[in-house]
Amino acid sequence: MKKQLETLISEALLTLKTQSILTDDLNPVIHVERTRDVAHGDFATNIALILAKTAKKNPRQLAENIIAALPTNEAVLKVEIAGAGFINFFINPNAQYQVIVDIHATGENFGKSNRGEGKKIQIEFVSANPTGPLHVGHGRGAAYGSVVGNLLTATGFYVHREYYVNDAGRQMDILATSVWLRYLEISGETFVFPSNAYRGDYVRGISQKLFNQYGKNFVHTAETVFANLPLDEPKGGDKEIYIDTVISRAKELLNKDYRIVFDMGLNDILEDIKEDLIEFGTTYDQWFSERSLMDDGSIDKALAVLKSNNYLYEKDGAIWFKSSELGDEKDRVVIRDNGQHTYFASDIAYHWNKLERGFDTLIDIWGADHHGYIPRVKAALTALGADEKKLNVLLVQFASLWRGEEKVSMSTRSGEFVTLRELRDEVGRDAARFFYVMRRSEQHMDFDLELAKSKSNENPVFYVQYAHARVCSVLRQLQEKGFTKNAVLGMANLSELNTEHETALLTTLARYPEVIERAATQYEPHLLINYLRELATDFHTYYNAHQFLVEDDKLRNARLNLIIAVQQVLVNGLTLLGISAPEAM
Repeated sequence: MKKQLETLISEALLTLKTQSILTDDLNPVIHVERTRDVAHGDFATNIALILAKTAKKNPRQLAENIIAALPTNEAVLKVEIAGAGFINFFINPNAQYQVIVDIHATGENFGKSNRGEGKKIQIEFVSANPTGPLHVGHGRGAAYGSVVGNLLTATGFYVHREYYVNDAGRQMDILATSVWLRYLEISGETFVFPSNAYRGDYVRGISQKLFNQYGKNFVHTAETVFANLPLDEPKGGDKEIYIDTVISRAKELLNKDYRIVFDMGLNDILEDIKEDLIEFGTTYDQWFSERSLMDDGSIDKALAVLKSNNYLYEKDGAIWFKSSELGDEKDRVVIRDNGQHTYFASDIAYHWNKLERGFDTLIDIWGADHHGYIPRVKAALTALGADEKKLNVLLVQFASLWRGEEKVSMSTRSGEFVTLRELRDEVGRDAARFFYVMRRSEQHMDFDLELAKSKSNENPVFYVQYAHARVCSVLRQLQEKGFTKNAVLGMANLSELNTEHETALLTTLARYPEVIERAATQYEPHLLINYLRELATDFHTYYNAHQFLVEDDKLRNARLNLIIAVQQVLVNGLTLLGISAPEAM
């Protein structure tokens, strides 16, 4: 109905242009919203207020002109002017039944639109370093990113989902060295494991695979590996300097074999991440390698452009980017004094690569702790001559996991964390995804394990899925009670649906397309969650108050058409969330 009213207003404005009441250059965005008070009608628009100043008209007079130019439509009972120039629409009660017809006609496509008109959006999310399994903190970004992508696709955007693989740099060197050191232990060497290496059991598993495949080909004695190294942190040294020297020693001793160890760790963990995300319902169109930016010269090319645009300078042996001139709090190093590129240099090249691929909008989903990174990336795009407004960074707050009164540790380096796979095994994929997107992404969330596992109405995902299962139960009982379903008869008698509960359901069903569009364009999946909970509440209330399988053929089939419409919208919404719609619970 909202779209229909916006079309009527648009046609009225065109008429006013032909009458020279409005000028041809006026092309406003028309907003129609539901009223909060039914006494003021069902929908309202402020278009007359928006256009009044530019059109040099009194708002109320312009509202009268618009109303006079509105095409006749049987769905509109009457139109009134309120306040300074608001236009209120009162809808014909019979028009409320059209939503049932629409849902039955369009099925899984109900709620979808072409709002995006095929514009290309690249959405990059999770992109966790392949240095260990995904933990529950990563799960929130995975759920949020995949649902945002689904919503944008449903509203007519072309969406390209991407995972940026940090397969180069220091963290990967720490992983490779950790794998090699555990491999040495398996080979019989004894030593104190570095405090800043990766300690998780998964590292031992990779090391065992390395040993099984290559035997003792990569063994060097502990005395050779640790000879003349600086002190580690527990002994009064610097753990960062210490691990860097161990990495250098590993590269020196292994030489060309270092890449074998490096790739063993990278590929094993990356395959685990891919499998984990697929099982979580999150898929990608591309896994983009950071190493490819080095191999094809993209980083050097991007830095060359920055240099030619006079945004680079040398200081203390390093190369710096003048990001402070473009909104960042300080300048940033892009090439260290040892000649190595920084992570930031890779990110500059990566974002430039995204734009060169022709995307209209870039969406990066980052952890909230990366907030300070936004100005420097936008500064780099500006310095490259690109439009930084094309980049939208959405922040996801950390998700804390609680077991009763105990908060669970999330330290990847120490190996003391709960993996996303473990969470799914405990609460199920549906509950995990639902809980992750239940709140705004920028809000901190505490993941309540006991609630997520409970089979009660207090568990929101159970509550929504149970509404779908209840509809399925009614349809199963239909045959058991000797009744038949006649959709045509039901459609011809939708006016039988006149109770307070039925009117509430019809109103909520009609809002679904609006919710999808708003959730997509505002990148707020929680709006869909809120809607489904409201629809489930309306249905459960209706279920408890009325019998559906009544003797009256007209009423029974009208009600069956209504609850089947509810069932379809629940399926459509849950599908966008990547959550199942069980037929029995």
